[in-house]
Amino acid sequence: MKQQRRGVHPSKDITGSDGSELEGKKIVLCITGSVAAYRAIDLARLLMRHGADVHAVMSEATASTLLHPEMMKWATGNEVVSRLTGNLEHIALADYGMSDLVVVYPCTANTMGKMAAGIDDTPVTSVLSVALGSKIPVIVAPAMHEAMYENRFIQQNVKKLQECGIMFVGPNMEEGKAKAAEPEQVLASAIGALAAKGPLAGKRVLVTAGSTVEYIDPIRVITNTSSGKMGVAIAREAEKMGAKVTLVYGHGTEEEPDDVARVVRVDTSAQMRGAVVAELLKKEEKCDVAIMAAAVSDYAPSSASAKKIDTRNGSRLDLSLVATKKIVDEVKKASKDTFLVAFKADYGASDSTLVDKAYKKLQECGADLVVANDIGRDGSKAGSDRNEVFIVDARKKVVHVPLDDKSKIARKLLELVSESINGSKAGK
Repeated sequence: MKQQRRGVHPSKDITGSDGSELEGKKIVLCITGSVAAYRAIDLARLLMRHGADVHAVMSEATASTLLHPEMMKWATGNEVVSRLTGNLEHIALADYGMSDLVVVYPCTANTMGKMAAGIDDTPVTSVLSVALGSKIPVIVAPAMHEAMYENRFIQQNVKKLQECGIMFVGPNMEEGKAKAAEPEQVLASAIGALAAKGPLAGKRVLVTAGSTVEYIDPIRVITNTSSGKMGVAIAREAEKMGAKVTLVYGHGTEEEPDDVARVVRVDTSAQMRGAVVAELLKKEEKCDVAIMAAAVSDYAPSSASAKKIDTRNGSRLDLSLVATKKIVDEVKKASKDTFLVAFKADYGASDSTLVDKAYKKLQECGADLVVANDIGRDGSKAGSDRNEVFIVDARKKVVHVPLDDKSKIARKLLELVSESINGSKAGK
């Protein structure tokens, strides 16, 4: 049985249950006077299931005739704003940096007209007026009769608002009505809107993950215990931060992510090397960042048997192994301007040894950052959901990230990457 967190509304127990795309995001859900207002309950819960903290705002008329504020308090676990008081609720929710996104669902023609004219005479329009001034992204999902939606003055308002940067999730035309978009459509728009504002927006990121296998015969391989969890977490977090990600994924226990733009599956180190170099050499799509998180096999049999080796022929099998090519060494050769993050795993090493080995690797492969970790430590062994890392840069500056979930480690790493590439760009 899931234990309720002390001081947290029980309705928030669903937060992040279906995904983490909106984790840490505060979304203001404005509900206007449409008969579709009840659908805001489903949208609020859906946004929460993908990680968002949702705060509902509605006019007094909507709250008294269509949807009781207690329903939205139950749905979101937060107090509902249905009138403005001396607490300045519209400022607290929509001033600079106070929220990440405002969603108007459903949105009436009346509210759109007021937005376009700069009128703020209800809690909803006051929140919107402040949000538009503080540049918080706004998504509008209209709902009304079809004939009303086709009114040329209303369409002019839609166009005017779009030209001001407001995003629209168009209605579904059914039964003579412009019905509010499905909550899933609004969710997709919300995820996309926040990603577009992310620190890696417009960047192309290449990530490798998992282990590679080297064949002894058609069914026997040499490999390692990498789960792929760290690389997959990095790919997912990079997408959330706005990047277009290509994940080159070998073997691992982590499922292939469906929320990453492109996934290339590979078996061997040679295949992974070929896939990585091919991505780096694409002339039409510059690779801004390459994060080599895969645990590539260091050795492979000098030759593989074309047939299954019969173990009855003897009690001993001697294998001749040769070193595989270091994929990380190929990155700067193929694309010298790509920001390179390498990984260095060790076992039973001290903190200082980890840092020294990471710095040596950075110099050898020309990396910009190296992430070092000890897979022998409790809580961060191969296959675990957590990790402890030391991130080393070219000046041997070290950022130590204590034991934490791999998704949070990934987020911290990507924040450092973003600061580096955006800072260096600004300094040019």
